[in-house]
Amino acid sequence: MSKFVEVGKKGELAQGTMKEVTAEGRNMLLARVGDKYYAVDNICPHMGAKLSAGKLEGTVVTCPRHGSQFDLSDGHVVRWTSFPGLISAVAKVIKKPRPVKTYAVKLEGDKVLLEI
Repeated sequence: MSKFVEVGKKGELAQGTMKEVTAEGRNMLLARVGDKYYAVDNICPHMGAKLSAGKLEGTVVTCPRHGSQFDLSDGHVVRWTSFPGLISAVAKVIKKPRPVKTYAVKLEGDKVLLEI
């Protein structure tokens, strides 16, 4: 059974930014794009780097370790690594591309709530 837990206040996160939050012991990334909030696991499924230390462009977060990119709106892989040509192909064989897990976010008054 899922539940919503508070992970912050509405004014704490500026538009176009992201931060690391903890919800029920889970390390999560919370991002705000426009007036919409997104939450995903904060660990890159490629090599385990913290996505919150990466770069956010629109709804796409880039992992700081190997340049993997994920769309926060649904978790799909935009790019698995930033390795060139053959190295990228080998990397995909060694570790198959996997999406990042997403979580529902809702606002209640000034609270930002994440569904666990």
